[in-house]
Amino acid sequence: MNMNEDFDLENALQEMESGEAAAAPVAVPKRDLNPFLRKIPVTLTLEVGASDISLAELLAIEYGSVLELNKLAGEPLDIKVNGTTIGKAEVVITGESYGLRVVELDHLDLQTLAS
Repeated sequence: MNMNEDFDLENALQEMESGEAAAAPVAVPKRDLNPFLRKIPVTLTLEVGASDISLAELLAIEYGSVLELNKLAGEPLDIKVNGTTIGKAEVVITGESYGLRVVELDHLDLQTLAS
């Protein structure tokens, strides 16, 4: 069967011109887990940045030292689950605590989190 037989190109073009197709909500993949798996704890971290330094530079760090990180000021921070990046976020204040606002979320693949 030819896949183009079921596709109505003329109707699709009309929807694009009228803006109807753009208004349709984007389908978000369902993340359904076994109830047993839902109870497994994971570590969620928000990484500001990183810096590769030598052991000599590490030993030279003292109170007041400043280390340059690999992120620009104002750039979204990395959301990591068990060390694997899953998206980007910005820091917010929730009451008296810090929180994060998700600005980008990658498709969560449980296989990548296990490594």
